[in-house]
Amino acid sequence: MSAGAELIDPRPGEELDTTRLEPWLRANLPAGDGKLTVRQFAGGHANLTYLVRLGMHEYVLRRPPLGPIAPSSHDMKREHCVLAAMPKVFSLAPQSYAYCGDATVIGAEFHVMERRYGIVIRQELPPRFAGDPALARRIGEMMIATLAGLHMADAGKAGLGDFGRPEGFVQRQLDGWTKRWHAAKDRDLPRIGEVIAWLHRRIPQPCAATFVHNDFKLDNLLVESGNPDRAVAVLDWDMLTRGDPLMDVGYLLNFWSEAGDDPRWRIGAAMPTWHHGFPSRTEAVEHYARLTGFDCTDVTWYHVFGIFKLAVIIQQIYIRYLRGQTQDVRFADFGTRVAVLGEKGCTVLAGGSGA
Repeated sequence: MSAGAELIDPRPGEELDTTRLEPWLRANLPAGDGKLTVRQFAGGHANLTYLVRLGMHEYVLRRPPLGPIAPSSHDMKREHCVLAAMPKVFSLAPQSYAYCGDATVIGAEFHVMERRYGIVIRQELPPRFAGDPALARRIGEMMIATLAGLHMADAGKAGLGDFGRPEGFVQRQLDGWTKRWHAAKDRDLPRIGEVIAWLHRRIPQPCAATFVHNDFKLDNLLVESGNPDRAVAVLDWDMLTRGDPLMDVGYLLNFWSEAGDDPRWRIGAAMPTWHHGFPSRTEAVEHYARLTGFDCTDVTWYHVFGIFKLAVIIQQIYIRYLRGQTQDVRFADFGTRVAVLGEKGCTVLAGGSGA
């Protein structure tokens, strides 16, 4: 997690009760001396992430969001197991030190991991980096090279050769996210229905079986504060599995904005890749194919699936807001965002603005 990410006092209702947490931390972390302080990282819309200081030592604590959550999502034990092993084969994976499955400690499972230092770039480039096309190109190529590096990492050497179920992965993902949509929707959206039907009709054959991050995008990268084209860490590992790597590519393309895109597409689903110098979506896919040797012929299917998946994720957050399970006012307009994503999916599948 980032030294430059926004730190705040924990939001109301998201505070950590330190009565049982503090003794657990001191018993389970490599260095447990000094006064305990807790701040919250303000970014992110799902898992809750905190900076925990014990004297001079800093750690990152991650727990699931408040309220009911979809089965198999926000799995902190999974994330801990992944981050205890992945640094052996992928240096951008932070080390996880300890996992707690006892919900009586803070009200949910959680794990505690290494803190790495850098900045997170979200929807806009920091002003000091804007207006440099060569830098923009390097940042874009760094994203693709980082994803390719993850996909080429050796699962066997990490001790994760049996991790996940690559066979049938794409079909299970489509079926699972379709079920999540129907469980979370608060109204019918015909455009989402069109996307679902198209995806089910055109399921592609996988190009390979690799690690799949399942949430890879620029704001899940930590980069050097003075050199944003250099990655420091990849964040948010709770959905890592093994399967078709183009699922990550398609999801990333959903955030890869271009200058000619519908401006509404940038709201809540954009990286600053519309700035002059960044590779286009087509160039990004071509660069990925060169680095990995994978066949990306069917990338539009994965792009549309990435759009649908994001729509479901946002709908799951929105329904928690409608039900009063979270009070975060950032979520009040998420219903509109879901509708826009349905329209976007139909545009891309029709060939209007795909990779």
